[in-house]
Amino acid sequence: MKTVVVGMSGGVDSSVSALLLKQAGYRVIGLFMKNWEEKDERGVCTSTKDYEDVVKVCETLDIPYYSVNFVKEYWDHVFTHFVEELKLGYTPNPDILCNREIKFKCFFEKALQLGADYLATGHYCQIQGGTLLKGLDPLKDQSYFLYTLKNEVLEKVLFPIGHLEKTAVRALARDHGIPTAEKKDSTGICFIGKRDFKPFISQYISYQKGNFETLNGTIVGRHDGAAYYTLGQRKGLGVGGPGEAWFVVAKDIPRNVVVIEQGSDHPALYKQYLEATDITWVGAPPELPFSCRAKIRYRQADQACTITKIEGDRLFVSFDQPQRSVTPRQSIVFYQGPLCLGGGMIAPFPTS
Repeated sequence: MKTVVVGMSGGVDSSVSALLLKQAGYRVIGLFMKNWEEKDERGVCTSTKDYEDVVKVCETLDIPYYSVNFVKEYWDHVFTHFVEELKLGYTPNPDILCNREIKFKCFFEKALQLGADYLATGHYCQIQGGTLLKGLDPLKDQSYFLYTLKNEVLEKVLFPIGHLEKTAVRALARDHGIPTAEKKDSTGICFIGKRDFKPFISQYISYQKGNFETLNGTIVGRHDGAAYYTLGQRKGLGVGGPGEAWFVVAKDIPRNVVVIEQGSDHPALYKQYLEATDITWVGAPPELPFSCRAKIRYRQADQACTITKIEGDRLFVSFDQPQRSVTPRQSIVFYQGPLCLGGGMIAPFPTS
């Protein structure tokens, strides 16, 4: 009998993953990881509540369960990097780094130490022959966050709910009396949760107020700190006046300036070309030039593009249609149909 360690988060997705694996005849072990220590406004540690839900689910399924603490690893390898990227004026995506450094590295290694043949998680993805495929549910597909996983890791990973839609997952949980059947999905920063971003991040970074300027250098307002804003942002700028709404089109970090312009279709919001670094391929890299599709943000519809060249760890991409709000240090992820090929980090654009 094969042994599977299931990453139990306290949510419905991991709960149903454990259920399906037990039904399939695996020896299932539940493993919860604590990555963040902080109480909410009611004085309750959210990880404590999540672990209580894990215990209820595992006892309902009659499977053993354990807990591991990766608070230091998360701080060292994910959160400090997240903060440093913000200081540089970027909009980082900690979920991708968390998957690479914590879930499918530290946690993966712990699962193998427990004698597991596989690690299973509640991600909406699929695996076929060591390759990564999109999840069946287009609204929940999470392959965008897992493009850094290599073939050799995927060979020991299971995604039991990747072939299901979310509604079916909740229905299974209800039918089998799973305590988390109606629990809301987690949102916000990976393992930290949904926060009021400004007060939360200001605990770790001291920001200086600066100017909102137009592309021609006209000062049109004051901002609270450049890292509080991202490309394409409209809400929360506090800049009014006649004409269309204002949007962030660029950031000049050395001058502590956030550049804004009016109009949701302003040309400065669009880019047809980009460069990417920190490239990772799930399998072998493609032969160039290579036409495929890509996302530059989660939930974006796949966009037609061509990878024109690769120079060392730098990759050049041309889109068939200009893309709105191409944001440095977000990820671009490449697809061929449902197959996730890999991706990289969008490089900053020249400031001049």
